[in-house]
Amino acid sequence: MKLQMVGCSHHTASVEVRERLAFSPQQAADALQRWQQLFPHAEAVLLSTCNRTELYTAASESPPSHHEVAEFLASFHNIPLPEVFDELFEQSGEGAVRHLFGVAASLDSMVVGEGQIVAQVKQAYDLACSRRSTGPITHDAFQAALRVAKRVGTETTIHHRRVSVASVAVADFARQIFERFDNKEVLVIGAGETAEETLRYLVDEGAKRLTVVNRSLDRATDLARRWSATARPWSDLSALMTAADLVVSATGATEAIFALDDFRRIEAQRFQRTLCVLDLAMPRDFDPAIGECIGVYLYSIDDLRETCEANRRARQREWPAAEKIIDEEASRFVSEMRHRASAPTIQRLRATCDELKSVELQRLLNKLNDADVRDREEIVMAFDRLVNKILHLPMTTLRDDAEQPHHTGLIDALKRLFQLRD
Repeated sequence: MKLQMVGCSHHTASVEVRERLAFSPQQAADALQRWQQLFPHAEAVLLSTCNRTELYTAASESPPSHHEVAEFLASFHNIPLPEVFDELFEQSGEGAVRHLFGVAASLDSMVVGEGQIVAQVKQAYDLACSRRSTGPITHDAFQAALRVAKRVGTETTIHHRRVSVASVAVADFARQIFERFDNKEVLVIGAGETAEETLRYLVDEGAKRLTVVNRSLDRATDLARRWSATARPWSDLSALMTAADLVVSATGATEAIFALDDFRRIEAQRFQRTLCVLDLAMPRDFDPAIGECIGVYLYSIDDLRETCEANRRARQREWPAAEKIIDEEASRFVSEMRHRASAPTIQRLRATCDELKSVELQRLLNKLNDADVRDREEIVMAFDRLVNKILHLPMTTLRDDAEQPHHTGLIDALKRLFQLRD
């Protein structure tokens, strides 16, 4: 099974590297189109979230190498490969399957048990399907990953009382700055899933003066209506930043939306009032230098790491059950893939032997003109028994080999020995 993943995550790469390699939805679509032009024989699904960029690839023969995939990711963003190569890691074969299953089940998330990742995995798969960059291997792998995520959610409590990145940011960081939210001007920038999760949590925490701003005013209006907030046009961003006490930003922008110079222009009007900015976007929406300004507390995704590790430890009791499910499903998936890969070869071997048997049997029967019907039937059965006995051990060995965790090359050897063509 020639499935591999090359990418980076919060485990392996800094936020600076992750934001350089992040893909917006439109960039992901463009990248898949470019992939098909460069590697028309290889399947691909691109998963890009605030915490990871991972390109899953597959091919029946001669898949792109680790270096080629890394070069593709870097060149799309016009990044010299040496600047990011050491930050990228690879999983292949069964390791790639287990990794994908763990990602979809939220075991590899910064906030273990958060529910957003499975939707992001599905969106990545759906985009690849719409761009026709998927194939038999990635279809099976991603459909299985979604089933595994559902099973982990149903059979364990790892998602119970789950927390999101947004809730961790508000509860553990904004709460350090403000004792209450009901009297604070709260600005939410963006209108996607993270923005909605943030609004849900803020409303539960008592926030009342909520404003949503987004490049699409229609989307901002729709989101604001659901949470009794006010929608404002993107052109009001500077004025809203001037008035805000708490800002939560989670846009899909490919570069910072608020630079240090932008903040300098409104800084005097704020009179050094406390400002808490929770930048949950990737790439980051706010210039990190803004965090050095007087009265500003700026937190990014990576600042949540310690709190998220505490969350991971608190859920550790459920890990064995969840990992057992992933182990079972990964082993079953790999075994089924090996069986599927070996079945055509076994069938061709059987067909080749039957063809040879039929030719030699007919040649013999043509010479035995005096043989009666019963004798002819005995001869036919004897030929059948001989072929079955000859094939029994090789076929049993091939089926057993398909269940082994490591590929031994028996199928390839069989193809060469008997010249079995695909």
